[in-house]
Amino acid sequence: MKGIGAVLIDIDGVLTVSWKALPGAVEAMERLRAAELPLVLVTNTTSRTRAAVAGRLAREGFPVGADDILTAPTATAAYLRAHHPDARCLLISSGEVGADLEGVELVAEGKPEREGAAGRDAPDVIVFGGAGPEFSYPVLNRAFRHLQRGAHLVAMHRNLYWRTADGFDLDTGAFLPGLERAAGVTATVTGKPSPAFFDTALAHLGVPASEALMIGDDIESDVLAAQRHGITGVLVKTGKYLPETHRAADGTPDQVLDSFAGLPGLLGYT
Repeated sequence: MKGIGAVLIDIDGVLTVSWKALPGAVEAMERLRAAELPLVLVTNTTSRTRAAVAGRLAREGFPVGADDILTAPTATAAYLRAHHPDARCLLISSGEVGADLEGVELVAEGKPEREGAAGRDAPDVIVFGGAGPEFSYPVLNRAFRHLQRGAHLVAMHRNLYWRTADGFDLDTGAFLPGLERAAGVTATVTGKPSPAFFDTALAHLGVPASEALMIGDDIESDVLAAQRHGITGVLVKTGKYLPETHRAADGTPDQVLDSFAGLPGLLGYT
C-alpha cells in the first residue's frame, strides 16, 4: 500500500446500507480525514443529488460535503453536454436527480398518442438511471420504440442489484441488456465502471491512477474496473458482496477487507 496518495470510496454497501452507517465506517472516515488523505466518494447512486447524498451522510456522522462526491448523474451530465449538446433527453430513473443534470434538456414522456410521432417532440437520447417502479412495461416499451427510431441510449450504470435493509433489489442492469438486444443498440455507460468516470475522479483528486486506491463492494464495477484503469483495488465483504460472485469474477482484487473499517490500518494510519 506504499505510494497511495488518494482514495476513491464507494458509498452504498461500503459506508452505508439503506443510508445507515455500517459499523466502524464513520470512525474510519474520520481517521482518513485526520491523516489529510485526499478522497472522493464515487457512487452509481441515482436516487439522490450530490447535495442530498452529502446531507444524508452528514446526518450519519460522516465528515463529507457535496464537493467530496462524484455521482453517476453528474458524470452523465458532463457526457451529454460534451457529446449530445442541445439534445432532448428522456430520463427514466427512480429518484429525483434533475438538479445534478445541469445543462441537459429533460423532456417528459409525453402523451401515449404522441409517442408515435418522430418529429421534434420525440427525444434524441434515452437516459437510464437507477431502476425502480418507474421501470414499467409501458415506459420500457416506449423507450424501445424511440430507440428503433434512432434515439441514442445512455445508461448511468449497469448494476444488476444493490443491497437494501430488506435484502437485494434489482437494478438497471437487469433490464438494460434485453432492451439493447431488442433495439439493436449498445448503451454508453457513464458511471462506474466506465473509464471516463474514473478519469473524472482522478482529475478531481489530482493524482495519477498509480497513486490512487478504489474501495468498493462490487467486485466487477468497483474493484476490477478500477484495477484495469491502473488503480489499486480493494474489495469489502459488506453490501452486495457474495462469496460466489467473488469466486466467479474475471480477476482478483489487490486486497480484500472485511469492511471499510479496516482501510486506515491497511494504509498504515493506526
